[in-house]
Amino acid sequence: MADAYNPQDGTRISFDVAGEGPALVFLHGSALSRVVWRGLGYLKGLPGYTHVRIDARGHGRSEKPHDAAAYAPELMVGDVLAVMDQLGIQRAGIVGYSMGARTGWQLVTNHPERVAAFVAMGGSHRAQGGEISKIFFPGYLEALRSGDIDAFVEGFGPGLDPNTKAAFRNNDPLALAAFFALTESGDSGIPDLAVRGVRVPTLLIAGTADERRYADALDEARMLPRGSFAGLPGRSHAGTLASVADVLAAVVPFLDREYPPAP
Repeated sequence: MADAYNPQDGTRISFDVAGEGPALVFLHGSALSRVVWRGLGYLKGLPGYTHVRIDARGHGRSEKPHDAAAYAPELMVGDVLAVMDQLGIQRAGIVGYSMGARTGWQLVTNHPERVAAFVAMGGSHRAQGGEISKIFFPGYLEALRSGDIDAFVEGFGPGLDPNTKAAFRNNDPLALAAFFALTESGDSGIPDLAVRGVRVPTLLIAGTADERRYADALDEARMLPRGSFAGLPGRSHAGTLASVADVLAAVVPFLDREYPPAP
């Protein structure tokens, strides 16, 4: 485990590194942390790479600002670049889920020279205001702003699995509230025109039950000169990340072709 500091605002970002081969940077979704990639088996399923797992600001062991402005997309991109720079990584493959995929979109549109290949799972380049309550529950932001993480967890009802409950309870509710406040009203997304100009090989993955992200991923695959798409029948937003075998069945051949691992 190590730390890097974003030169733009000094925020401390925690990360870890394991393995050997070309660099593959993993960016988790909101309310999760870097441990999810190992826990679900993604690292084991992608051997031959140097795995760099980053805790996004406001999550895991990284610093947790309570100011919404601290979660501006350019700052979150700067966090990833700070880690890559500290490790001496000029170009890397990016694997992002949900929030992590949105950061990946910022990377491929603003810093394409740093990205060798991009896997976007359950993510979108478009503004997500009003969409998060459909993934979580109505009133989720008010629950977080109360400062009571249990109120946030309980808002999902009895269907939330124990592992996800534990992961969510590890969060700072006010940091999450700040992040989501920015996402709801301060993140306008990336214009379609900018997406059309991306030349980085990109794989879009989304579940059919994650209707907004599924539709956006189909659009992205059509717009991108080097884009491809893999749909996951019946899978929800959370189910996309959890469908490890199906995701890897698409990711492995994509990376073998576009950004192969070490022999």
